[in-house]
Amino acid sequence: MTDDRGLSIHVAHVKPDLSGYDLLFVPGGMPTRQLRFDEGFVAWLRTAERAPYKVSVCTGALLLGAAGFLRGKRATTNPSAYELLEPYCAEVVRARCVRDGDAFTGGGVASSLDLGLFVVESLAGRDFARRVREKMHYPYYFADGPIG
Repeated sequence: MTDDRGLSIHVAHVKPDLSGYDLLFVPGGMPTRQLRFDEGFVAWLRTAERAPYKVSVCTGALLLGAAGFLRGKRATTNPSAYELLEPYCAEVVRARCVRDGDAFTGGGVASSLDLGLFVVESLAGRDFARRVREKMHYPYYFADGPIG
């Protein structure tokens, strides 16, 4: 895969069926705006339906939405894509991080550290997230900040 800036990522192995994974992570970027209409790609994402957690940052939420994972849920994305996200979820929340059930969504790409810590806190507890935050030397995350 090559992104809109020319960065190429070569994955050695990704299962054709994502149902065996515990967490689906979908990054954002300009190509997400077109990928949401790629039936084959969206069908592949749908194979993660049984994954306990679906996480996206930035416009990756458009792909979670296109796959149906945000139906009836609250979610966020990059502010430039709020209108694009509206058809896919119950409510677009203008926040850095949102959790609704099994779906975690982060706003613009700069929210990725907060989103990661929010997921860690949700899955492993506040104390563990605090320790991770300290090891990262990241003083900006506060547990009460994201919408969850």
